[in-house]
Amino acid sequence: MIGTDMLDRVIGANVYDNDGDKIGTTTSNTSGFAGTAGTAGTVGMAGAQDLNQHGTVGHDTSGPTTDDAMTLSEERLNVGTQRVEAGRARLRKYVVTENVTQTVPVSHEEVRVQREPITDANMGDAMSGPAISEEEHEVVLHAEQPVVAKEAVPVERVRLDVDTVTEQQQVTDTVRKEQVDTDGIVGNDTTGGNRR
Repeated sequence: MIGTDMLDRVIGANVYDNDGDKIGTTTSNTSGFAGTAGTAGTVGMAGAQDLNQHGTVGHDTSGPTTDDAMTLSEERLNVGTQRVEAGRARLRKYVVTENVTQTVPVSHEEVRVQREPITDANMGDAMSGPAISEEEHEVVLHAEQPVVAKEAVPVERVRLDVDTVTEQQQVTDTVRKEQVDTDGIVGNDTTGGNRR
């Protein structure tokens, strides 16, 4: 029998006979349930209860009346990747000043007095001037000094390269799935458990 909790579920449902032929649609009136006139006449609650050829009534609690089987569904994780910005790197050059010391060889001239005796070879030069006189001879001395000149020369080229590194990362989330339970099954059928 259909109880009062089933009233809203069967109103408007198609009614079939034991041969699977549609015989009408259930409606409500003041005296209970009545079937609309179909090819086989009027049906009541007894006919409305036989909604499929297996004699079972199915109803989705969040939807319309269903057939004699129910579908079990479950959620599954579909894990993928997406490319996001994780940071930025910048290559910058700047100028620093440092002291550099190098050793440079330098030379200079010094005066050295050289004496030579009078000989036949230099007698003419020695007698060319007055016998007694005062005289000065001047010699220019030279010296080397370090000279610093700087120039900028290229020494190397620097660029930023990006390497892709792959690592393993675990992803954890919750998923839902439907399970089936039974009431009132007796006998050897234990697919859903023998709960009464």
